[in-house]
Amino acid sequence: MNTYMRLPVTFVKGKGVWLWDDQGKRYLDALAGIAVCSLGHCHPKLVKAISEQAGMLIHTSNLYRIDKQEKLAHKLSLLSGMNKAFFCNSGAEANEAAIKLARLYGHNKGIDFPTIIVMEQSFHGRTMATLTASGSRKVQAGFEPLLTGFARVPFNDLEAITQVAAHNKNIVAILVEPYQGEGGINVPQVSYLKGLRQICDKNGWLLMLDEVQCGIGRSGKWFAFQHSGIVPDVITLAKGLGSGVPIGACLAGNIAGEVFKPGNHASTFGGNPLACTAAITTLNVIEEEDLMSNAMEQGDFMRKTFQTQLEDVEDVMEIRGQGLMIGIELSKPCGDLVKDALKKELLINVTLDKVIRLLPSLVLKRSEAEQMVNTVSTLIREF
Repeated sequence: MNTYMRLPVTFVKGKGVWLWDDQGKRYLDALAGIAVCSLGHCHPKLVKAISEQAGMLIHTSNLYRIDKQEKLAHKLSLLSGMNKAFFCNSGAEANEAAIKLARLYGHNKGIDFPTIIVMEQSFHGRTMATLTASGSRKVQAGFEPLLTGFARVPFNDLEAITQVAAHNKNIVAILVEPYQGEGGINVPQVSYLKGLRQICDKNGWLLMLDEVQCGIGRSGKWFAFQHSGIVPDVITLAKGLGSGVPIGACLAGNIAGEVFKPGNHASTFGGNPLACTAAITTLNVIEEEDLMSNAMEQGDFMRKTFQTQLEDVEDVMEIRGQGLMIGIELSKPCGDLVKDALKKELLINVTLDKVIRLLPSLVLKRSEAEQMVNTVSTLIREF
């Protein structure tokens, strides 16, 4: 169906942060499948692991125990501080699970119309519940009537949440991205997540963090919330978790982890042996190759170098991000830069009309980071 404005290129091979098209041209990939290919393209350990698993067993069903799923759940629990995991196939499904969990949590407390606080400029997916939760009219337009049960406030504004709490006694949870991705790579003040944790504790709400784009090492830590020193009640994951093999997860802590009972939620494909093998291998390689430190090091280098190279360009409003999530906001719409970059054999993205978004793989080398910065800086000057 005509759901994508596809660029005129077809890729047939990849290695590390490089892709080759069907004409043999090589491209530097600064997008990594939109924060998906954590280990780059065709990492040998990932290729070996999923090839071997495919030769043994691809799928059974969640009607039975799945050894690889249990191992992945245990690993994610150790890394995150959560103690339960539900596996699905995408970030939207992970957020759908979190929304259902919050509503059931509210009903169990006797709240007939449970409401979740969500943020402006957020993005949580394109199912009916997750597009309603998203703070984007562009995503929602044409799909009305939207769902009820959401209260929207500005991102990075604790006072707005306090005001909503004073007038709405049906609030059961807050759903927020620690760093907004689709909304323009927005990084809140350091005290923001701590403040949200305090508000949720005071009111008996669940703090649910959408780490679909910023999680799994991209920020320089396993999870973005770990930069703030807090522990949430629910974490949603996908994108970089399987390095290109579709898998999502909804992790939950002590209280939230006990909400779902048999029959409350399910997934046919979620957490099958092949997908869990990809995720376990991804996590192991990130540890073995110290890719979180690399994400922090290369990301800091890129932002500082951009600041130096673009400091005299008036139309550059802000350069921001954390780890290998980088946003360069211009003063005007710059969507044409995506095609301009393609002509220079570079893959980038523009979100929110005027924010250049860079999400390279965690295996990025310094020479490749330098090439990305130089090419993007040249493109911005030409634009």
